[in-house]
Amino acid sequence: MNASPFIEAEKAEQRNVAKACCLLGVSRSAFYEWHQHVPSPRQLADEQLGERIQEIYDESRGTYGWPRVHRALRDDGVHVRRERVARIMRTKGLVGRCRRRWIKTTISDPFQ
Repeated sequence: MNASPFIEAEKAEQRNVAKACCLLGVSRSAFYEWHQHVPSPRQLADEQLGERIQEIYDESRGTYGWPRVHRALRDDGVHVRRERVARIMRTKGLVGRCRRRWIKTTISDPFQ
C-alpha cells in the first residue's frame, strides 16, 4: 500500500507531515521525493508507446501478442526492441490469444 497519497492529504489540510510519516513508517525524505517526482523521458516515451500498442491491440480485437504488435509497429515506422513491447504489454495486462491445438480424436484401423 502506498502511504504517500494519505500524507499528501494531511499536508493539504495543514496537518503535521512529520507525525503522519512517523505513524505510517515512511521517512519524510521518501515522501518529499515522491511528492516532487517528475517522470523521466523514458517513462513518458513508454506511455506514448503504450497508447499506440493499445490501439494496435484493440484493432486486432485482442488477438495480437507481442510479436504481431512489434511487427505492426515496425510497419508503421516505429523502431523499438521486442523486449520493450513485451514489457509494456505485460504492464498494461495485454495478452494475445493463442490458437487452439488441433487434437486428433480418431485412430484409424491399420488392418482395414
